[in-house]
Amino acid sequence: MRYGIDVSENNGPIDWEDVRESGCDFVIVRSSYGLNSRDEKFLEYVNGAHEAGLQCGAYHYGYALTPQEAVQEAVNCRTAIADAGVLLELPVFYDMEDADGYKTRHGFDFSRDNATGICREFLNHIRLDCGIYASKSWLDDLIDWRDLGCAVWNAQWMNGENPTPDTSNDDLGGMMWQYTDRKLIAGRFYDGDIIY
Repeated sequence: MRYGIDVSENNGPIDWEDVRESGCDFVIVRSSYGLNSRDEKFLEYVNGAHEAGLQCGAYHYGYALTPQEAVQEAVNCRTAIADAGVLLELPVFYDMEDADGYKTRHGFDFSRDNATGICREFLNHIRLDCGIYASKSWLDDLIDWRDLGCAVWNAQWMNGENPTPDTSNDDLGGMMWQYTDRKLIAGRFYDGDIIY
């Protein structure tokens, strides 16, 4: 197993040597979000992580309410990465959740057909190695990830020093597991991830 973190501009300044010395060898950096927005720290974070010897992937936080909007989000994500001119050794992930309640407030159709359709359109139009990030409940109930046939980044937070994922659905482990939002590195907390 390999250990890493995922970050966005909300994390502020990061000492990438501290991250590497903590035992991490990769980072997933938010490149973009929504239809047109970019993460202002994407290029800085990827360059800093690479200088410290970490491998990088990216993620796009999705606000699409329909499959049609997911096409525009894919273009935004692909363009953000191309404009940065960086090499990514790991996949780009489409972040499907409603952490800030945007989808709920805007009448999102929380059906399996709609959520899976949004993911499918993003995957079909990104033209990069891409997977899906979602919580275990979304993967169980809303996203037909088996049909999508892509890498899965499963968010299922655990407590304790040696976390173990819920094995009630063994094949939900996917490629990567976000197991905590409290991985402590040099006095700061990060989202912690494991690549299997």
